[in-house]
Amino acid sequence: MMRAFGAESTTDEVLDGVDLSGRIVAITGASSGLGEESARAMSARGARVLMLARDRARNAEAAERIRVSVPGADLTLHTVDLADLASIESFVNAVGADTDRIDVLLNNAGVMGCPEGRTADGFETQFGTNHLGHFALTARLMPLLLATHRPRVVTLSSGGHRISDVALDDPNFERADYDPWIAYGRSKSANARFAAELARRHGERLTSVSVHPGAIITNLGRHMTPAMIERLMARRAENEVEGNGGGGMKFKSIEAGAATQVWAATAVEVTGHNGAYLADCGPTIVGPGETGRMAYLDDADTSTRLWALSEELVGLRFD
Repeated sequence: MMRAFGAESTTDEVLDGVDLSGRIVAITGASSGLGEESARAMSARGARVLMLARDRARNAEAAERIRVSVPGADLTLHTVDLADLASIESFVNAVGADTDRIDVLLNNAGVMGCPEGRTADGFETQFGTNHLGHFALTARLMPLLLATHRPRVVTLSSGGHRISDVALDDPNFERADYDPWIAYGRSKSANARFAAELARRHGERLTSVSVHPGAIITNLGRHMTPAMIERLMARRAENEVEGNGGGGMKFKSIEAGAATQVWAATAVEVTGHNGAYLADCGPTIVGPGETGRMAYLDDADTSTRLWALSEELVGLRFD
């Protein structure tokens, strides 16, 4: 019998009784927040966790914290910068030398509301890091993913996708004035679209879903100033008037915030929701509210065109 989980469920609750021995899980952004909590919870159930992070020292500190609570945790640390395609390639070459497969890829890392900038390859920072970085990473890891039976790719999106859909004609704000929240919303819509299109193209061999973790206080919001928070709240209010928002923002603990992604990575029933946008440990519906999704995410044609654009920009193909 499947157990029901929800908004207040924690990682330990959704993984209670789950044995991950022998499973290899790669997690981006593992040095803090939801990534660190996912690494802790899954290593506690026996998984070998590949902790991917940009900052080597912070990643090592996170691993030490995990080993305090999970003695004997099987953790392997890797340094990779998702804002640098060369760094991604270097990591994949290194991990392929000592890892024969990856059972779960958790695309957890991200930046939010940051000042205008460019990645090492010239992409707008949020689109380039949150979407293109994970797109390139997943593409390069496909041989290791497909070396196991029914691997899973879990990509963090966000309720922030409600702010804006992708802009395929101007992904790097070369014609429009930069807005950090529009940029964030575009990147989160791209995350959800990527997960859906990956399932459409390769769903017979893997399970791919996107996840809205909920509102959590983490260092993801390190760039936010009081003025930016005010603008974000105003934008949410505008969406509610337009029927796109709904309800107040209720913050979760990190343990509850990471629950949906570890549930998505392990629960048997998730295979029946391939390509879905998940929230609060379950599928979502089109509609208002913190866990509803925008109807435009279901437009498959735009997702297909985003895929083609992404392949062109990063110079990689999945097929």
